[in-house]
Amino acid sequence: MTGSIRSLLHPRTVAVIGASNDPSRIGGRPIEAMLLNSFMGEIYPVNPKYKTVQGLKTYPSISEVPARVDTAIIAVPAALTVEALRDCANAGVQSAIVFSSGFAEVGSSGREAQDAISAIAREQGIRVLGPNCLGSFHAESGWFGTFANAPSMIRLRSGPLGIVSQSGAYGAHVFLASQMRGLGATYWVSTGNEADVSVAEIIQFFASAPEVEIIVAYAEGVQDGPRLKEAFRMARVARKPVIFLKSGRSVAGAEAAATHTASLAGADSIYDALFRQYGVHRARTTEEAVHVAYSCQFGRFPKGRRIGVQTVSGGVGIQLADACEDFGLDVPELPDVAQKQLKELVPFASARNPVDFTAQVLNDPAVMKNAVGIAIEAGGCDAQIVYLSSVPGVQSARVSTLQIFKDIRDRYPDEHISLCFIASEEVTREYEALGYPCFQEPQHAIRSLAALARFHDSFDRPAEKTSFQDTRAAAIPARGPVSEMEAKRILANAGIRVVREVLVNSATEAVEAWRSFGCPVVLKIASADIPHKTEIGGVVLDLNDEGRVFAAYELLRSRASDLVPGARVDGVVVAEMVFGGVEAVAGIVVDPVFGPAVMFGLGGVLIEVLKDVVFRLAPFDAKEARQMIDEIRGRAVLDGVRGGQACDIDALAGALSRLSVFAHRHQGAIASVDINPLIVLPDGVVAVDALIVLREDVLHEA
Repeated sequence: MTGSIRSLLHPRTVAVIGASNDPSRIGGRPIEAMLLNSFMGEIYPVNPKYKTVQGLKTYPSISEVPARVDTAIIAVPAALTVEALRDCANAGVQSAIVFSSGFAEVGSSGREAQDAISAIAREQGIRVLGPNCLGSFHAESGWFGTFANAPSMIRLRSGPLGIVSQSGAYGAHVFLASQMRGLGATYWVSTGNEADVSVAEIIQFFASAPEVEIIVAYAEGVQDGPRLKEAFRMARVARKPVIFLKSGRSVAGAEAAATHTASLAGADSIYDALFRQYGVHRARTTEEAVHVAYSCQFGRFPKGRRIGVQTVSGGVGIQLADACEDFGLDVPELPDVAQKQLKELVPFASARNPVDFTAQVLNDPAVMKNAVGIAIEAGGCDAQIVYLSSVPGVQSARVSTLQIFKDIRDRYPDEHISLCFIASEEVTREYEALGYPCFQEPQHAIRSLAALARFHDSFDRPAEKTSFQDTRAAAIPARGPVSEMEAKRILANAGIRVVREVLVNSATEAVEAWRSFGCPVVLKIASADIPHKTEIGGVVLDLNDEGRVFAAYELLRSRASDLVPGARVDGVVVAEMVFGGVEAVAGIVVDPVFGPAVMFGLGGVLIEVLKDVVFRLAPFDAKEARQMIDEIRGRAVLDGVRGGQACDIDALAGALSRLSVFAHRHQGAIASVDINPLIVLPDGVVAVDALIVLREDVLHEA
């Protein structure tokens, strides 16, 4: 499989079907580009109309090409494409790039032809890029399997970047922006309609290709969720940063069932969960993607988020500190010993962090060298940002300033130091050659640094150790809707603690149950036909005397028969009231592309109004669950507020992990799960209410 993908990206023999003598035409552009850029391989034009094309011997059909063809470029009208691809497969061509449009992107009229392309690829083993794509290129070998004007975009011949994009035009934009930022690319790939080869598969190739160190990808949607997850896993294991630009919604969408959890989900939420889980940086703009990728090429990923800020401007130092907070970085006050040393160096400097060594550097450039050294050695930070204004480009200071940063790099070869200044491209390249990421806009430096720190966390994260064998999971019933009590029994058997409760069928039994609990109770109508009990007043809280329990039972039975006539009522649930702790919500939603995901959030206004929830794709371990918990905006509530006790985070993480394994094991049966509320106590968690919704096909089988 990898070999055939390589044939698309780095072929040695290329056939161009629909080859043209006119370099301005789609069938002529790849040939001209390869000829002008000394393609390290053989080119075989195919067109029955010509004896030669652009000086090359031309063949009437692919079957008459006298060599084993690695990849064929198909540049013929859509109506001829399927037959051309079939001819390639019959001739033993390993792979093909289909430029032609007029397939699934135009609707049902083109879907049948695209399905035929997929079938040929699947049945005959030929790999296909496209249709409706701009192809691929590998500038180092002179391979230009594209009709984009790629050679004119190239300023740097090669580099550590691999780019893949569903959109060819946007992928070309990303490539050019990267080139202009000083970041060279090894491979560039456009996948188009993805009748066969997808963005995910190209990322897998990049993850295993030693010449690619950084991956930038763009997609509107993904059809093969498991493959994308595996691609991200491979990249993380290979310690290769992935920067992903994702727009729109997933092709299939996230089909929301009528549950609280599902209503909070959506394709974008699931993509965010996937990116966070696998350490992928989701860029919101091209500029952000390029700046982050640019920073990655220097290969220094901070081990933490403690940042030392040094500047020639106190005002910019404040801006940098603010930006660090915005992007989740810490600007700690430097230790007393470091502040003392800095004050001795520049008595009028600000030495707390940010460190303002002022314009004194123009009079004595060595001040800067010593100040940076003190901050690194005594500051206890994980990375440094140095704002220099225009100093590196000042003619009188250029040589001495560059020498200072040569000395700093020699002394601290592993320290991540981002520089912020405005100077010519020539000056900037001098500092980049020393291993310094350079930025004109300080905020870009901060945002990129935050991404690098997250990459380090992801690379150093051990592999998940979710144990399927040790996690219990009850069978999912297939006889109809699941009642609340049955839902909680199922979850309890999966290792999630649930509230004590009993089902009763008379007011007298309700009173007896209350007495046996010896505490205040809740009464709830028990009916799988009434999944949302509160909507009919089917819950009565905080009952702690015989008369109220008796009356509540009669009230609930009356409401059920009056408001939901015909509903099957199993009885009334009597459950203990749970006091204290923090009310949370957990659940499962099954995304059509990526499968089951677990949702977690805090209850009340935080989830109803602010939608303060996070998702993770199942299954995951307790370590991942803790990271998930830490991402909610209301996280501090779990540590205890206004004198309250801190919640049991270990128990919460364990419950979420067990829920994820349950979701994974039963994804073929469940549509969604709600645990609302899930009470997080100082000594554990307990599910108070639960709803399991089965898939429609499971219900229909019952």
